[in-house]
Amino acid sequence: MSVEQAVLTSGDPEETRQPDPPGGRTAWASLRPLVLRLHFYAGVLIAPFLLVAATTGLLYAGSYQAEKIVYADQLRVPVGESELPVSRQVAAAREAHPEGEVSAVRPSPEDGATTRVLLSGVPGVNADHTLAVFVNPYTGELTGALEQYGSSGALPLRTWIDELHRDLHLGQTGRLYSELAASWLWVIAAGGLVLWFGRRRARRKVRGATGRRRTLSLHGTVGVWVAIGLFFLSATGLTWSTYAGQSVADLREAIGQTTPVLTAGVASGGEHAEHMPVGGPAGAKGEDIGIDAALSTARAERLSNPVEIVPPADPSSAYVVRQIQRSWPEKQDAVAIDPATGEVTDVVRFADYPLLAKLTRWGIDAHTGVLFGPVNQIVLIALAFGLILQIVLGYRMWWQRGRGAAFGRPLPRGAWQKVPPHVLVPLMAVVAALGYFVPLLGIPLAAFLVLDILLGEFAYRRGKRTYAAD
Repeated sequence: MSVEQAVLTSGDPEETRQPDPPGGRTAWASLRPLVLRLHFYAGVLIAPFLLVAATTGLLYAGSYQAEKIVYADQLRVPVGESELPVSRQVAAAREAHPEGEVSAVRPSPEDGATTRVLLSGVPGVNADHTLAVFVNPYTGELTGALEQYGSSGALPLRTWIDELHRDLHLGQTGRLYSELAASWLWVIAAGGLVLWFGRRRARRKVRGATGRRRTLSLHGTVGVWVAIGLFFLSATGLTWSTYAGQSVADLREAIGQTTPVLTAGVASGGEHAEHMPVGGPAGAKGEDIGIDAALSTARAERLSNPVEIVPPADPSSAYVVRQIQRSWPEKQDAVAIDPATGEVTDVVRFADYPLLAKLTRWGIDAHTGVLFGPVNQIVLIALAFGLILQIVLGYRMWWQRGRGAAFGRPLPRGAWQKVPPHVLVPLMAVVAALGYFVPLLGIPLAAFLVLDILLGEFAYRRGKRTYAAD
């Protein structure tokens, strides 16, 4: 076998193929070319999407601290002696901003923090967003108003970065990029680990290595360190993706692991069809207990800060008070309160969530950097840098494979044909199942296989013509 043939077979110019054992090729010896080919081409073709996801994810991980600095005037005020009733704070916000409707109120969660009065249906504000009016809880003075997005309370800077990471500001179509990246990230990471630990120990060392071998060693070493984090980011990213996320939701529903939903309706709705608005006096004519009494009732149900209060949407709806702390330990309890009587009509405790519902909540919050606060964000930043470095080293190896002349030689086609049937058939069944539940993994993989077969057939026929001409 020539040196070039050994390079094309193994993907490593310094590594030559070992002879097959007397009993024939082992399962790993048969699978290795297939894993190598998949890892190589998936890395080359998917890496641009991963690079964008890693870069935007890096920005998002740092956006929490940036938000506190950029919007410090809206978020913080000097600590006063006592806070005004929430109803008075809401009234102050409505006096300055009578447009739209009050969709929720987030009372000051700690000393020196402002209260947020969230208004929906405000002209000029994105329909999916709310206008957050910031109120000094001690004086009732307004400190500003900004657009807010999502349950995490993202303000304009973090919202812009979030949408860039999620869909490149291209809407639903743009979400395909992030789902494609998440669908393949774990495959590329797993393939790299298998190849790395399948190599001889001496060839995994960085010290003393030069050229492509050194790049390969660095690539493998960094990959081992970040692999678990990449698996986690891939799994949690798929949890709320468009297609794979729906598969996860369907599975959770089928096995009874969905997130409990609070019942916000009240049986006595018809008796208070003319209930007072959210800022009305507590207990006025028995029509509406008011937001302060609703909050007091929620406190009695052990709902501590931070909380969000959602006023009744219609005469048959209740006040909904829910905890919104997603840092550890998470506070996600919620209660529904009859606005006419002040009675608690339903309670949902985070402690009672099914296991998969809890894991989903924890996974998403860790993925977005809020579960463990700054430590969580630092880990995400490190993972993003690690993934970026992996991509750079991977492309460098591709360049070094061709010695700079042809920007990399292709690996040989038909590696899947060399896998024994007793290994290939179960493998294809697993791949088919994964492709069904994770379409943006299955569709590109099927397209790659078809292309591989067509190119192989084309090369075979061209070789026959050349041989016949000779």
